[in-house]
Amino acid sequence: MKELFDKVSAACSVHTTNTYSTSFSSGIRFLHRDLREPIYGIYGFVRFADEIVDSFHGHDKATLLTEFRADTWKAIERGISVNPILNSFQHVVRTYGIERDLIECFFDSMETDLHTTVHTAASYSQYILGSAEVVGLMCLRVFVDNDNAAYESLRPAAMKLGAAFQKVNFLRDIRADNQDLGRTYFPGVDLGRLSEEEKMAIQADIEADLKEALLGIRRLPLKARSGVYLAYYYYMSLYMRIKKMPAKAIMTKRVRIPDLQKLGLVFTSMVRLQLNIL
Repeated sequence: MKELFDKVSAACSVHTTNTYSTSFSSGIRFLHRDLREPIYGIYGFVRFADEIVDSFHGHDKATLLTEFRADTWKAIERGISVNPILNSFQHVVRTYGIERDLIECFFDSMETDLHTTVHTAASYSQYILGSAEVVGLMCLRVFVDNDNAAYESLRPAAMKLGAAFQKVNFLRDIRADNQDLGRTYFPGVDLGRLSEEEKMAIQADIEADLKEALLGIRRLPLKARSGVYLAYYYYMSLYMRIKKMPAKAIMTKRVRIPDLQKLGLVFTSMVRLQLNIL
C-alpha cells in the first residue's frame, strides 16, 4: 500500500532530523501535530543535500548533488519517489505549493559550497538567501497553510529568521568550516587574525536579523508560534554564549549548550510564551 510507504518515508525524515539536530527536533515537537510531519519533510530534504557537499569526502560530490537535484524534480513531478526522503519532501511541496524558485535557489547555494571557499559581500548574501532564507520561506508556507496574504506579510521576518540561524551556525562552526572544509563565509574577514571589531560587526548583523525575526514570530499562527519561538530562543541563547567569548576563543572551541540546559531553555521559552513576554 502506498500509504504504508508514505508513513515509512515520513519516519525517515523524522529520524534524519532527530539524528542530525536536537535543537530543531525540539522545536518541531512543540509545533501543532498537523505541522510536524511537513516540517520534518523539509528538514530531511535540506539535510541530505547539505550532507552531500559537507560530508561525502572521497566521492564525486558534484555528480551526487546533480543527481539528487534531478531526482528531486522527478519526485515532485511524479508525486512519488523510491527515495523516502524525496518522497516525503515532494508531498510537502505539492500539498503546500512551495515554489520551484525556492528549491532552485537552495540547490544553487549547495552547489556554491562545491567550488567557493572565500565569499565576497555579494556571494555571501546570495548564499545566505539560498541556504537559509528560502528554507525559512518553505517552512512559512506550511505554518500559514499556504495562506498567500499571511505568507507575504510574514515573508521578510521568515527570511531574517533563517538568515540569523545560519549566521549563528557560521560563528559556532567557524573553526571547522575553515580548517576542515576550507571555507570562509564572512566576507572580508581573515579568520587567521579575526579581530574583536570584526566579530562585533558580525554580531551586530546577527542581532539585527534576530530582532526583525522576533517581530514575525509574534504574528505567526498559534499552531506554529511555540515551536518556532523555541528554536529562536535556543539560537538566541547559543548566540549569547558566543557573544561573550573573545574572538580568538571561537577559533579554538565549538560552543554548544549542554542537554540539561536545553531542557531549561524549553521550560523558560514555554513560560515566556504563556506570559506573552516574547
